[in-house]
Amino acid sequence: MESLVLLVLLVVAYAIGSNLEKKHFKKIIEREKMYYNKPVVNFGVKNWSGKRKVKKVELVSAEVCLGADYFKSFISAIRNVFGGRMVAYESVLDRGRREAILRMREKAYAAGADIIVNVRIESSMNNNMYVQGSVPRILLVAYGTAVTYE
Repeated sequence: MESLVLLVLLVVAYAIGSNLEKKHFKKIIEREKMYYNKPVVNFGVKNWSGKRKVKKVELVSAEVCLGADYFKSFISAIRNVFGGRMVAYESVLDRGRREAILRMREKAYAAGADIIVNVRIESSMNNNMYVQGSVPRILLVAYGTAVTYE
C-alpha cells in the first residue's frame, strides 16, 4: 500500500512539475525574443565600444532561486547511487540561468542601457540535508556592467 502511495505521489509530482516547467520555458522564450537585438557579452567595453562615448556605466544584477520537484529529487537520488550526470537537474539549471540573464537584461534596458558587458553567472546548489523532505534549490546570480552611450 505504501509503495502505491509513493508511486502515485511521484506520478503527480512528475505531471505537475513538467507542466510548470514547460510553462516557464514558454514564458522565457517569449521574453527572450524582446531582447534578441540587445547585446549581452562576456568581454569588456573596450572590445565593443569602438569610438562611441560612454555616458553612464553601472552594475546590474539579478538573482533566481529555483527548487527541483520531488520527482527530479527522487530520480537524482537513485542516480546518485550509481554516479554520473544528474540529468534531472540540467533543465532546472538551464531555466534558472536563462531567467537570471533575462531579469538582468530587463533591469539594464529599462534604465536605458545600450549593452551589457563583462557578464558573469554564479550558481550554487543549496540543499538542507538536515531537514527531512527538503528538495534541492538552485541559486543563480547574473551580473554585468550596463553601458549607456551618448
